Amino acid sequence: MSVTTKIFLTGATGYIGGSVVAGLLAHPEAKSFELIALVRDAGKADKITSLGVKTIVGSYSDLELLTKVSAEVDIVIAMAVSDSLGPTEAILQGLKKKYEATSKAPIIIHTSGAGIVSDLTAAGGVGTNKVYSDLASDDLATLPGKAVPMTSELALIKADEEGYVKSYFIAPSTIYGLATGPLVDLGVQHRHSVQFPPTLRAFIARKRAGTIGSGKNVWPAASYEDNLDLYMRLFDAVRKTPGKVGHGKHGFFFVESCEYNAYEVAEAAGKALKELGVVDIAETDNLTDEEKTKYFGPMWVFIASTARVQADRGRSELGWKPVHGRGELFASIKPEIVELLKA
Repeated sequence: MSVTTKIFLTGATGYIGGSVVAGLLAHPEAKSFELIALVRDAGKADKITSLGVKTIVGSYSDLELLTKVSAEVDIVIAMAVSDSLGPTEAILQGLKKKYEATSKAPIIIHTSGAGIVSDLTAAGGVGTNKVYSDLASDDLATLPGKAVPMTSELALIKADEEGYVKSYFIAPSTIYGLATGPLVDLGVQHRHSVQFPPTLRAFIARKRAGTIGSGKNVWPAASYEDNLDLYMRLFDAVRKTPGKVGHGKHGFFFVESCEYNAYEVAEAAGKALKELGVVDIAETDNLTDEEKTKYFGPMWVFIASTARVQADRGRSELGWKPVHGRGELFASIKPEIVELLKA
């Protein structure tokens, strides 16, 4: 008799969340999964249901609902707000009830981010030269969180240490490329990532590409497809070979296949904008202090930060081999601009 694995997904209509839903629907074992997605919008929920996904209309602030659903599933894949402690604690309450009822620790895969190691003092300059490996468990587990607080991660590590849950963390860097898949086709998934579009929108609005400071601040990146591949590999490993995969403080997985700096992105965007007839000058300039605030508000500090990571754990424990790099990253900028112009 086949066993059904119940999987609760938050952030299912997001850029990353929608890709993971699509990946699970296409999984070779999909018939043995019961996918349960938390969706805010009833109209979107109806469309997602047509794919064979059970939906629950609610928000990440419905703490009692999060606890109730989490108590009834085997796996939670959290892809909503990464640094929101209240929902994380509510999910953990539910997972603890599941453990108490079954004596088996349920699994949670939590979406974190490379921002936990970002240097906010870079201000568009090079910033730190320190490169964080996700194999450096003690370093990551004791970080206070420089740009993105680690309150949720620390709560999940503590729960893992207490033994009633197995926690894992995927920390995407800059994920690039337009989203594709069944949820996009239904019009319910965000097509754009959160990293490049704000900067590209600013370039379009000011009619010129530019940088904050010298634009030498460095960030890691990976493609939409390679990011999904790591999620799926981790999902399979924690179910089938859990003894070979670290968890808790040893369960951080960065997503990284290459690095870029802000000037390189601005240069590529300037050329694309000129080719599209949006700007007259392809060359970049520097944003003024007024422009930083106008286009980005307080987030300009994060946009101008540096974060350097290595996805060593995914490569060594999961056999993750990203196939896209810098060439695909810069090639993705023009199509991204084209879509933003349509909006």
